[in-house]
Amino acid sequence: MFWNALSLALREIRRNVLRSSLTILGIVIGVAAVITMVTIGQGATAQVQADIQKLGTNLLQVFRGQGFSPGGSRSSSPPFTMEDVRAIENDISGVRAVAPASNTGAQAIYGNSNWSTQVTGTSDKYLEVRDWPLVSGRNFSESELRAGAAVCLLGDTVKQELFGEQDPIGLPIRLGKLSCQVIGLLSVKGQSGFGQNQDDIVVVPLRTLQRRMAGNSDVNNIMVSARDGVSTEKVQADLERLLRERRKIREGAEDDFNVRDLKEVTSAFTNSSRVLTALLGAVAAVSLIVGGVGIMNIMLVSVTERTREIGTRLAVGAMARDVLLQFLVEAVTLAAFGGIIGIALGLSAAALATSAFGVPFVFNPGIVILSFAFSAAVGIVFGFFPARRAAQLDPIEALRHE
Repeated sequence: MFWNALSLALREIRRNVLRSSLTILGIVIGVAAVITMVTIGQGATAQVQADIQKLGTNLLQVFRGQGFSPGGSRSSSPPFTMEDVRAIENDISGVRAVAPASNTGAQAIYGNSNWSTQVTGTSDKYLEVRDWPLVSGRNFSESELRAGAAVCLLGDTVKQELFGEQDPIGLPIRLGKLSCQVIGLLSVKGQSGFGQNQDDIVVVPLRTLQRRMAGNSDVNNIMVSARDGVSTEKVQADLERLLRERRKIREGAEDDFNVRDLKEVTSAFTNSSRVLTALLGAVAAVSLIVGGVGIMNIMLVSVTERTREIGTRLAVGAMARDVLLQFLVEAVTLAAFGGIIGIALGLSAAALATSAFGVPFVFNPGIVILSFAFSAAVGIVFGFFPARRAAQLDPIEALRHE
């Protein structure tokens, strides 16, 4: 019975190809829009997660002031010290590496080339904390860190701007008034999740920046990497407790520092992206409802056009449920064809869009199956009323219909 109904449905669709194509247009657009929007949203979420992970694994960053609070970072907040760094290394369990850091802007010059960049003064643990390997050269030695030697590591952007394809290892550059020798080249990191070009950087020993460029002994931020398997929430709580003690902050008083867990930042970005993706998918799904209304309208017209045919079938012994099944299968077949075409268009559009936006294409079979199932459900829901109307026709009145 079902296959007979499907055969009749396909015959009617072939008989009115143009009308059938226009009927399923809403379903096609709806399914394609849902798949495209959700795929782009998931690709953007994956890109944000990858960009934030480039900052480092299990990384916590400690800043002066209140970070991103409404009051902003307070200039009156005292800087950190190397004693704070050593206390974190010795007193907090679960810490893999700690790197102090201070930053300043400088004009990097080599020959006739110059480039305005950020100079970061730090220790030899910086590369470990940031999970940032060298392409060539070496890291700072202990003696260079203690003496504040005039040596530096270059990010890829600075290397390209100053040297192009030339190997910079062993060559001198100037950072403002400081002349330093390039001893290492950092691997490419790309943009962070905050839109910052991480490769636009020159790294020098912390004492070199403090004594020869900044003229102070301040440590403006501390980067802490937790060991694998250790809860960053626990390390963050221990950090806050230790720093409150060392900075003599009274109980109940506000912190004059900010500890940022990148896992929390990643989670916040991911949740925001998921909510936005769900919203875009819901808006696109409205097109499926519109497509369902279109199917119902055309099926009602089809019932009216085929009233005599229905009457003939009922008169020769067809049951009302046979007529109901015929029109219901026809509506579902139309919706299913629309779903299949919409899936193909949606995946193609998503591939083009993700390529244009520079985000990964994340294939989600779940959303494809859900979109197809929803399109078939639309056919059932909106095809039931016309099918029921056809099944309830009186055979005698149907045969009199002109």
